[in-house]
Amino acid sequence: MTRTVESREDGKVVTDPPVVLTRTPGVATEPAPRRGARRRAAKEARAARKAARRAELNPTDSRATTIEVRIDPGDPLLTFLQDAPGPLEIKTLPPTSPAVARLREQGAQVVVPLITSGELVGVLALGPRLSERTYTRNDRRLLDSLTRYAAPALRLGQVMRQQENEVRDRERIEQELHVAQLVQQQFLPAELPELGGWHVAAFYRPARTVGGDFYDVIQLADGRVMVVTGDVTDKGIPAALVMASTTALLRSAAEVTSSPSEVLRRVNELLIPQIPMNMFVTCQVLVIELDTGRTLFANAGHNLPYISRAGQVVQLAARGMPLGLMPGSRYDDVETVIEPDDIVLLYSDGITEQHDRAGEMFGFGRTGEVVAGARSGDELVDRAIESLSAFSVGVEQEDDITLVTLHRGRSSGYHDTVSFAVPSIAGGERDVMDRVAAIVEGALPARRLEDLKTAVSETAMNAIEHGNRGDQNLDVEVVVRRTAESITVDVADFGRGRRSEADIPDIDLKLAGLQAPRGWGLFLVRELTDRVEEITDGDRHIVRLVMHTTEHEGNES
Repeated sequence: MTRTVESREDGKVVTDPPVVLTRTPGVATEPAPRRGARRRAAKEARAARKAARRAELNPTDSRATTIEVRIDPGDPLLTFLQDAPGPLEIKTLPPTSPAVARLREQGAQVVVPLITSGELVGVLALGPRLSERTYTRNDRRLLDSLTRYAAPALRLGQVMRQQENEVRDRERIEQELHVAQLVQQQFLPAELPELGGWHVAAFYRPARTVGGDFYDVIQLADGRVMVVTGDVTDKGIPAALVMASTTALLRSAAEVTSSPSEVLRRVNELLIPQIPMNMFVTCQVLVIELDTGRTLFANAGHNLPYISRAGQVVQLAARGMPLGLMPGSRYDDVETVIEPDDIVLLYSDGITEQHDRAGEMFGFGRTGEVVAGARSGDELVDRAIESLSAFSVGVEQEDDITLVTLHRGRSSGYHDTVSFAVPSIAGGERDVMDRVAAIVEGALPARRLEDLKTAVSETAMNAIEHGNRGDQNLDVEVVVRRTAESITVDVADFGRGRRSEADIPDIDLKLAGLQAPRGWGLFLVRELTDRVEEITDGDRHIVRLVMHTTEHEGNES
């Protein structure tokens, strides 16, 4: 006897595992009586004839056999069984069905559809009875009753198996997306460079786990800087793969030429043979001379940059075909000058084409208003994201969002980075404080300068006493960076990496003797500066202090 197991796919029944037919031929005889050789011989002869007849039905094996029969999704047998009243003889099944032909070849005599909730979920096929008798009406009733219990149980097993497969598929897809995200992150700048008094800020948020937007800041051999932003049509893994390829091609082209138009031309020709159909890349390239602000600009179908200048908003106009569409495309270099205090916004259409609940787009007008009201690059990024979030509340992000701002400082007469080191001796923090104050002189109002001096002193003292443990053979290393918008002070010791989190200071607990003084210095530093970061760099522990030089909400000027 046999049973058939299957699975469902798009409303059709498919056999997976396939229809299975099991038949157990054997000899159903009474033991031979011990009455003489002739009677025994006659009995054995009759048994042999019966065995021979059974062997004709299954010549390959005299034992129980499992035979697989597959039912294809388009087989007419499935439609026929859907409306079947109960067990059916093989001769009543559709003769045009390939599955019926295979069942008949394997010796199936009765087929029982397994139906639950009006749907065919499986098929039970049975071979000939061992007694060689035909299936009776009572046999059919018994089979019909059994299927009423078997069909729901089988359907439950199918659902559970389907859910298990879906969970495995979902986990596999999530793992693949995680890997793709890690790969994509390798093509985005891990850290924005210091650009001699210029301040660079960036924001990137894909609409999915991975996206097609990209940006890059490439320092050229002649001292100039190439800033790139772009957008690959479509989203998800295909766009991420094209994004990675385009970014690599742009960096390769930047090693050969510093002309923005020539960079775009080269990348276009290299991208066309490898980009998928119906995909293309919009891109813009700026090459900036940091000392003078002289800028060459070329565009390949990307959104035009905005410049906030003396309360006015202007756009850099240059046009060209997107990359990957047409061989032989040409691009023009447009020259401009980014003046001191100018703020440049490079962006993708993920902000301008975002809709609100009423279906209205954020648009270029609102984007221009955000640019006009910004006083710094960091503030421009924050205002843009806040404005977009308020505009599209309750609406899913439709496309990747990329923002890059460039803010040229008032003066380029100072070095953007100054480094020095002091030995780990008691009182060395005063030396650090005085030298930092001299480097940033004139960049901060008096009160904020005093706050920075106190924060630097406290951080340097912690580095000397706790990080280096007063070992005079270990230096405290200090790096001061000054840009158009901020002053950053890195204080590094050899405290073997990031320290564990200290308790949040509580004056009542401290007075009661229930809290150690540890953590109070960092708490003070956080209160005095705009931002504090702790970084591990090999065997060094770095505390980074950031003070804004531009006016920000909550900062006194």
